[in-house]
Amino acid sequence: MKRKILYAILSLLIVIQFIRPSKNNSNEQTQDIATRYFIPAEVGAILSVACRDCHSNKTDYPLYAEVQPIGWWLNKHVTDGKKDLNFSTFTRLPIAVQNHKLEEIIEMVKEGEMPLPSYTFLGLHSEANLSQAQRELITQWADKQMDSLKAHYPPDSLVMKRRSPPAKP
Repeated sequence: MKRKILYAILSLLIVIQFIRPSKNNSNEQTQDIATRYFIPAEVGAILSVACRDCHSNKTDYPLYAEVQPIGWWLNKHVTDGKKDLNFSTFTRLPIAVQNHKLEEIIEMVKEGEMPLPSYTFLGLHSEANLSQAQRELITQWADKQMDSLKAHYPPDSLVMKRRSPPAKP
C-alpha cells in the first residue's frame, strides 16, 4: 500500500512538471517609470535587484522556478506584485494614482514590508535584503518625485478621489 501511494505521489510530481505558468518576459518599456521620473543609478540598481522581479513586466527567474509547484508559487507572487505596483506601466496611471504609489513605496520600504520576507527567505535573493541606507535612499528618491509632482500639478489633481457607493435602487 505504501509503495502505491509513493508511486502515485511520484507520478503526480512528474505530471505537474508539464503544467507551467506563462513567464513574465514582455519587458515593454514605453510606459516605464523611468520614462517620466529621474531614477539615479544607485536607486535604479536597488530597484532592479530588490523590486523589479515582482513589480515589472520583466522577471529574471531563478533556476528553481522551473520546478513545479514552486514555479506556480513564484508566478502568483509576480502576478500579485504587478497588481499592486508595476514599474513597467507606471506612467499609464493617472497622476493621482502615481503620486499615491510613490507614497506607498515610501511607506512599505520604511516599514520593512518590502521586499517580502519570502523573497529573501533562507538566503534566497540576499542582494534584495535592503540596508537602512538603501531604504533611506529609496524613500528619499520617492519623496523627491512626489515633490516634483506637487511642483508641476495642481494639488487637487494629486489626491485620489473617493468613489461614492452605488446608488441603491
